[in-house]
Amino acid sequence: MLLAFDTATPQVTVALHDGDDVVAEVVSDRTMKHGEQLAPSIADVMAEAGIVRQDLTAIAVGAGPGPFTGLRVGLVTARTLGFALEIPVYAACTLDVLAVEAVGTGAVSSGFFVATDARRKEVYLASYDADGTRLEGPVVARPADVATSMPVVGEGALLYPDAFPSPLGPQRPSAGWLARAVAEERVELMDPEPLYLRRPDAVEQAAQKKPVTPR
Repeated sequence: MLLAFDTATPQVTVALHDGDDVVAEVVSDRTMKHGEQLAPSIADVMAEAGIVRQDLTAIAVGAGPGPFTGLRVGLVTARTLGFALEIPVYAACTLDVLAVEAVGTGAVSSGFFVATDARRKEVYLASYDADGTRLEGPVVARPADVATSMPVVGEGALLYPDAFPSPLGPQRPSAGWLARAVAEERVELMDPEPLYLRRPDAVEQAAQKKPVTPR
């Protein structure tokens, strides 16, 4: 049984895959509460499927790109569970998972982009061919600098319609599609390390402080 979850966006999404397809999936009803909602969401899908932790055989986790805090919650949880249960942990680029879902649901039929919210009036962006294979990216950029008339999947297209006038679903990643993508190896499988694309805010603020000069 594969447990999958993604915390790269304001929502927490968790799913279970039994080797054939997704058997349970939940999406948090509150945003920006990753630390509070991930563990209960995992418990909910396992209860729905009628399994215990010892039934898990692997873990899949979204590696972002995304905000530092959310990614840390997901990746630390994945590594901790993997270590405790002695099962493998696979990470996947969150933008790649959105691309797989867009292709799998027939939302796209030609080359497209995926854009998610990077805050600070920026987006995380990557380009894909019609089969959902990543061509370039991911990068973090201002929407005006990467504007395109091509189809754009993800929440970024809705947030910046002037830059991305051809929005398509899905908007946010689904743990169910993460599970399918990993189980079927439809995305690049990576070590469970975060794709931040920018330095954490705390580090940036600390770097801006002037050194104290001894008197």
